[in-house]
Amino acid sequence: VQLQASGGGLVQAGGSLRLSCAASERTFSAYIMGWFRQAPGKEREFVVGINQNGGSTKYADSVKGRFIISRDNAKNMVYLQMNSLKPEDTAVYFCAATPDLFYISTSSTRWSYWGQGTQVTVSS
Repeated sequence: VQLQASGGGLVQAGGSLRLSCAASERTFSAYIMGWFRQAPGKEREFVVGINQNGGSTKYADSVKGRFIISRDNAKNMVYLQMNSLKPEDTAVYFCAATPDLFYISTSSTRWSYWGQGTQVTVSS
């Protein structure tokens, strides 16, 4: 699976951004999809995941209530709507996919495929 993330940029605190991830895989609907982020000097951390049909999601506590993940299986796309952005959200955001059938893992080691990352910078 090849993943291409886009939509990052510079935004002021309190603003919004929408990230997109395009997957080049005709069996896209078989994959759990997610977003991770990595700030300078920090480990990559789980942000959010969504199951195959979009009926189940898991959010990191730090983004719960502010970020929304969605997917469009007909278009092989996953989206991350980020609202009420904070300076601490500044990071490179990575789209990820896993063929795990039943469980949205927060561990990066359980995810098999990664996009190239898109930079999100939130100014105070």
